[in-house]
Amino acid sequence: MQSNTSATAMAPSQSLTTTELERAELYIQQCHNGVIGAIKGLSESQWTFKPAPDRWSIGQIIEHVIFVQDRVAGPIQEQLASAPESPAGRDCQAVDAIVINQFPNRLAKFQAPPIAANPAGAYGLAEAADRLAANAARLSGCLKSVPNLRGHVVPSPPLKAVSQGAYEVMDGYQWILAAAAHTERHTKQILEVKAESDFPAN
Repeated sequence: MQSNTSATAMAPSQSLTTTELERAELYIQQCHNGVIGAIKGLSESQWTFKPAPDRWSIGQIIEHVIFVQDRVAGPIQEQLASAPESPAGRDCQAVDAIVINQFPNRLAKFQAPPIAANPAGAYGLAEAADRLAANAARLSGCLKSVPNLRGHVVPSPPLKAVSQGAYEVMDGYQWILAAAAHTERHTKQILEVKAESDFPAN
């Protein structure tokens, strides 16, 4: 008789478990709370401060975060509907763990894709906070409204890089986790900017 773990691995179209749903919802909320806490009360000079000409301001970092959240909640979820089916026997739990535990690690650096590499700092703090809140709600909503989140996969260059080629594709559930992990990763970048010796006092 198959174990529950094996049965889940062999049935990628299976609905998410209560544990998976709760874990993702909690993670999305924790990452959202973290980024909101990091930008709360910033002045305009702090929001636009750049540690160096080739580094992003906090406003640019947040614009990048919002862009990625928009992509995951929109086009990527749409792309997954017609993407290849998740291979039978794929180790979903291992990839989930990599996304949550390794994607936020700032020791490994990744070049943002060209489409997301040049944020202009288009949002003010209040608008950005509203967009972040709306996107956190959208991502949580995807967990309940998008069918068969485990059923299809699309390539993920960051996953391939972090896992040194052991894993190359992510399902819909993992893309949602990745959007939250990406927010956590860049929250750490915001804290690095705020720790700069010449960061404006107000």
